[in-house]
Amino acid sequence: MTNVCCFGELLLRFSPVAGGQWIRQASMPVFVGGAELNVATALANWGIPVKYSTALPQNSLADDVVGYVADLGIDPSGIARFGQRIGSYFLPQGTDLKNAGVIYDRAHSAFSELTIGKVDWTAVLKDTSWLHISAISPALSASVAAACLELVTVASARGITVSIDLNHRARLWQYGEAPTAVMPAILEHCDVVMGNLWAANVLLGIPVDENIHQKGQQADYLAHAITTAEAIQNRFPSCRVVANTFRFDVPPTGLRYYTTLYVDGQQYVSPDLQTDSVVDRVGSGDCFMAGLIYGLYNQHAPQAVVDFAATAAFGKLQELGDATRQTVADVVAHSSMITL
Repeated sequence: MTNVCCFGELLLRFSPVAGGQWIRQASMPVFVGGAELNVATALANWGIPVKYSTALPQNSLADDVVGYVADLGIDPSGIARFGQRIGSYFLPQGTDLKNAGVIYDRAHSAFSELTIGKVDWTAVLKDTSWLHISAISPALSASVAAACLELVTVASARGITVSIDLNHRARLWQYGEAPTAVMPAILEHCDVVMGNLWAANVLLGIPVDENIHQKGQQADYLAHAITTAEAIQNRFPSCRVVANTFRFDVPPTGLRYYTTLYVDGQQYVSPDLQTDSVVDRVGSGDCFMAGLIYGLYNQHAPQAVVDFAATAAFGKLQELGDATRQTVADVVAHSSMITL
């Protein structure tokens, strides 16, 4: 059986109540997460054989985490053990990772010690047909970026499908290299690209219309999605699928969400989804990425792929925690549009 392998840094998310209430309560929820682990968790829940690759130290806390990963139905055999600590971040409840309130505490983590030649990627990728990574890892340091490039090079040489989430974390790009100097070399090896118009601009240098928000109509965003997808495919010939997400706040607490999938010269658009309130914004994009992989791995029709992925991501907004607990049946039940 061939596996999907998700690679990235496992993180502990501390989720304090804003305003210091967590101090008075002497309590703070902790979630085991990280973008790529969130993807792996969803895939395991949806019946896809999946393994997870990261770096964790050799201590009892990390042992607990490895056991937790295995209990989720994820193969932990891709986890390398070295270093001194697990990375973490603090995110006040009700905010998301694009919010200025996020505080990272991941310096000197085991994952940050990755370098070229430190991990046997051939062993990690054994029995793997699909590798998933994100733009978060190359943002950490030049050595981690080099290890990421080494990994995708090995994967593409073995004929493994490579997907990437162009999630941009501006606070992480602090080691002196612009994203546009790092990411294109990695994209040369990617078959499936997920992101949005603005991430493609910042990470890859793909042009974006500076006036697109002033236009503000869905038709304008959808037309721009085609332009961006075509630009990515023209620049990176190995890329055969491009997905774009659109998420807009609707005051006071609501959200509007829709997505696109561009494949074989045609764009497919998800339902336009709206909600008046959100429980937890973290992990919604990861859930969308998992939905893409789920549909493409199972060779579903493009419209079914984007409908399922968008509906799953929208459902994740109403779940507390980093990873979705929705089943395939849950997702399908929330949309009459999906035909798998």
